[in-house]
Amino acid sequence: MKLSDQAMGAVMMALQKCLMEQSDITVMLKDFNFQVNTNEELTVENPPVVEAPPPEEKNFTIGSD
Repeated sequence: MKLSDQAMGAVMMALQKCLMEQSDITVMLKDFNFQVNTNEELTVENPPVVEAPPPEEKNFTIGSD
């Protein structure tokens, strides 16, 4: 049995989220609910959600003043 592309993405998102939050990844991985798809690959029913902070507004002038 192998991880599906979706499950691999879920693991990578969990890693990214834990790095951003400086938290332990094992807690998040233990909470994953796995399911076997028709190709006998594992998928994650509850992948993590990673939210990026809103971009900062920058005021630039173009051309001569």
